[in-house]
This record gives sequence, C-alpha cells and structure tokens, in this order.
Amino acid sequence: MTSASALERLLRPVAPLLPGISIADVADRLLTPEHKAFLSLPIVDGSGRPVGLVSRSALQDIFMQRFGRDLRGRHPVEEVMNPAPLTVSLDTSLEEAAKQITAQLQYPITEDFILVDARGHYRGLGTVLDLLKAMEARIAQRNLVLRKALVELKESQTQLVQSEKMASLGQMVAGVAHELNTPLGYVQNNLQLLRELSAPLFDLAAAQATLADCLNDPQCDEARLAQALQTAEQARQDAAPELLAEDLAQLFDDTFYGLGQIAELVVGLKDFARLDRAISEEVDLNECIRSALLIARNNIKDKAETLLQLGELPRIPCAPSQINQVLLNLLNNAAQAIEGFGRIHIKTWAEAEAVFISLQDSGRGMPPAVLARIFDPFFTTKPVGQGTGLGLSISYKIIQDHGGQIRVASEPGRGTRFLIRLPRPQALPLQRSA
Repeated sequence: MTSASALERLLRPVAPLLPGISIADVADRLLTPEHKAFLSLPIVDGSGRPVGLVSRSALQDIFMQRFGRDLRGRHPVEEVMNPAPLTVSLDTSLEEAAKQITAQLQYPITEDFILVDARGHYRGLGTVLDLLKAMEARIAQRNLVLRKALVELKESQTQLVQSEKMASLGQMVAGVAHELNTPLGYVQNNLQLLRELSAPLFDLAAAQATLADCLNDPQCDEARLAQALQTAEQARQDAAPELLAEDLAQLFDDTFYGLGQIAELVVGLKDFARLDRAISEEVDLNECIRSALLIARNNIKDKAETLLQLGELPRIPCAPSQINQVLLNLLNNAAQAIEGFGRIHIKTWAEAEAVFISLQDSGRGMPPAVLARIFDPFFTTKPVGQGTGLGLSISYKIIQDHGGQIRVASEPGRGTRFLIRLPRPQALPLQRSA
C-alpha cells in the first residue's frame, strides 16, 4: 500500500460550498444527516480551490446567542470562515500528513482538514481522529514485525535480547500509541454526549425565533401567538438550559483535559529514552488521583468499586501530567486484573520526608515469576496486540526520575498492591534522561 493510497482512504467526499452563501445556509447544511459527522464545511472558489473552512463551533457561537440567527444568519459566510485551514496534499505520505497536522493543530479540535490534489484542487475532507487511527494501525503493524524480531533474538540468546530491548527503546516506544485509546475514547464519548445535549438547544433557538417573528408581526393573531408560546415553552422544557449548563461545563473540561493528554502523549512519549519534562509544579497528589479516576471511570465503573482514603498532603514539586500517566496506567491495570466485580482501594498519607500513594486491587494477583519482571520493558502477560509491555516500565522510570520509588506486592488470588513514594521536598531535581 502506497502512502498516497493510505491518505486517500481517509478522504471523505463532502460537497463544497461557494463563497457568498449565507451563514444560515451553512448552518442548515451542517445539520443535515450526511454532514453531522463533520466539524466543518469547506468553501471553494469557482476553480475548485479551497479558500476556507466554516466550523460548527463558530456557527454555534452565533446561534447560541439570543436572536443570533435573525441578526447574522443572512450575513455572508466569509464573516465566520477560517481563511487558513489545515490543507494536506494527497501526494503527502501518511507520516508526513500526521506530522504536518499535529504541528499546526489547535485544541480543542473544531475543524476537519482539507485534502487537495497535486494541482491544489479540493478533493474532500479528512478528520483528525481518522488520521490518528490510521497512524495507530500503521504503528501496530510495525510493532508486530519488531516483536517477531525480538522473539527470534530471545530464542538464540537471552542476554542479546535484553541488550536489544534497551537499544530499541527509542524505536519501540512508538508502540505506546495504544495509550491514546483511553483519552480518545472518553473524548469521543463526550463529543457524542455534547451532540445529543446540544440538539434540543437548536430546537429551542428555532422555537424562540418563531416566537420572536410572531411578536414582531402585527398580523400575528392570538391563536398563532399562543401556539408559538406553547412550542417555545415545550422546547425550553426539553432543553432544560438551567440543568444543562453544569453538564456542558463538565463535558468541556473533561474533553479539553483529554485533548491535552493526547497532545502530551504524542510529544512526550515518542522518545522513551529522553522523556521531555513538563515544567515542575507544586501539586496536590490527591488532585492527580481524582483526575486519573475521572479519566479511567469508563474502564473501572463496571469492574470495581473504588474506595478512597485520601489523607491531607503537602503540595510537592513534580510534573503532574507524568504522575497522572502513572496513576492512569495503574488504575487500568487494576481494572483489567479484576475478574467479575471487585474493589480498588487508594490511600494517601504524608510523612516527614515523603508522601505515599497506595493502590491495591482485589484482582487475580501475580505469581513470583511474573512479579519479578513486570517493570521490564516489553514484558506483558496480555495477548499479542493488546499491550506493548511498556506501561509499567514507563511508570517506573517516571517515578525514578522524580527521585521516588515504586514497589509492588502481589499474591495469586489475593490481589496486587502498588506503593509509590515521592520525596518532600524533591530530593532530586527533574532532569532529562541521558
């Protein structure tokens, strides 16, 4: 499969719009079933060259305002068009396209990207999630080849395998792309919820617009006015804006946080040997635990009851995004280790020189042979294709680089307990790994 054909598979043919069309017409087009999966619509000139994108977000900013459709709906679309959208040539390789888009992407993601042919003519739209999935599939395919090479080396000489593992960390760390599945999963869920929650608001806006027209129409009789009032009131009850505000705020916060985690994973985990450091912050580890639990909620809720015993902790300097990554990995592993429905007990406390996090599950536990290797790079007990074996290895290195320790105790049938110790104040400054 050539790079061009890989990019063409991401292409979604979307009929473009011409300049001069009204904002209301574009909004109506985005609400049609064939366009509901897109975040934006393309605008092309008479020669078929893209001149901009109109995002669903920009339109919502207008139509969520009172009388927004009436006041600005007939204005030309150029008022809300992004004249410099992300544009990728179909001749570009999948890897270069991903690099180009992630380098220019802004968060939260509110637009798709435009695909053009060699002459710069519009061919269709691509979505960022489709691109990430394609890259993940490409990485998974390469990981299978590399894993097979490592197995062959292990059969010939164990020591050589260990050396090869350490030498190939920089290449193999791309396999941690599966870590993107967690934030991507709940971002997608949040977007679906946002779509469902926002639909009644559009109905409310339309009903209120109809009522406004009737109020401004001297010929509007009492029956028509009563009907408009009843429709607007019903739409308001269906939308329940007084209850919706808090839900939307939480969904936006969760989604922004997830997109931030994706960005940091893409930039910070592609090179395991160096692990770029975020700026050290004074952090309450209890806040990190709550954030990680929120992200892992979908994976845990059907598997375990979470018991929190969070003591009062001093704020300590650390890279919170990396600590969150460790906690998220431990929570997901705990959920996967539980058969049926179990319990995850999280406890924190502080001593004179350090703060501690204990995470204990009621899962199946590990035998000594597995326990001795769980922090080894690429070691995993999961089936091929379901894990890279890097999660705990990365977690171990993150805690080590913070000057802390991570220990584990486990027994088959009695669960597993991880204990994290982080010094206060930081005994070792955060440094780049050599």
